[in-house]
Amino acid sequence: MTNKDSAILWQELEQKHLYHTRVFDVASTRAVSPQGETGEFFLLDAPDWCVVMPLLIEENDKRRFLMVRQWRHGEKAVSLEFPGGVAEQGETPEEAARRELQEETGYKAEKLSLLATMNPNSAFMTNHVHIFLAEGLSKAGSQDLDSDEFINVELVEEAEVVKNMGKPPYTHAIMASALGLYLAQKFFLLPP
Repeated sequence: MTNKDSAILWQELEQKHLYHTRVFDVASTRAVSPQGETGEFFLLDAPDWCVVMPLLIEENDKRRFLMVRQWRHGEKAVSLEFPGGVAEQGETPEEAARRELQEETGYKAEKLSLLATMNPNSAFMTNHVHIFLAEGLSKAGSQDLDSDEFINVELVEEAEVVKNMGKPPYTHAIMASALGLYLAQKFFLLPP
């Protein structure tokens, strides 16, 4: 935060819990603006998530991602994504990433590198998404899905993912963010 930021900070007065679901809670917050005006805002409070980008690099330097294809109720369509999910209570982001990778794909990673921790939508969401690159993949068993998860696992060439991100079935915005972080690291040799 810079010195100039102090002129734009809001001060929270109170927060009220409004609604609870299995996936998130809804709350309202009353806050005072830098000019002293009071406003009410609504928050979506959810646990942190993780996204895992499982990368297979073959002998000829062919790069493919291990991805999951699943139905998304909000979009009412099938989406092709990197594996991931919600961190369970008491789990570190890395533990959650390792667990989600194995549960959704049946693979484990020798190396996991944190690419970034981001807020999915800071306007009204309180949680964070932790994006990992997974390398040194090996088959560890079969999928161990939740009762409401129906997931197909696919190997997709890196170039296809890059070319098609933003077009069906690659429409999940957080996956585009993850891909952008991966490409920045790959092409600009940024440290993870």
